Amino acid sequence: MSRRPRWLFEGARVLDAVEDREGIVQFIGDYEDPATRRFTPEAVFLRPEGGGREWVVSDHRALRPVDDR
Repeated sequence: MSRRPRWLFEGARVLDAVEDREGIVQFIGDYEDPATRRFTPEAVFLRPEGGGREWVVSDHRALRPVDDR
């Protein structure tokens, strides 16, 4: 598994290239998909800025940093 980049930390604004939307990193940790029982270490839990439904990214390589404007 590749190491997490330095810009990827809790509270960082990121772009999920797969979902094509921005989110705030809420948590980085282990995740087990309840439907498939597939285990992912260091999954990235995101939520939209301002609140909303959380989503999980299993592979951090799909994420890009968002420049603060």
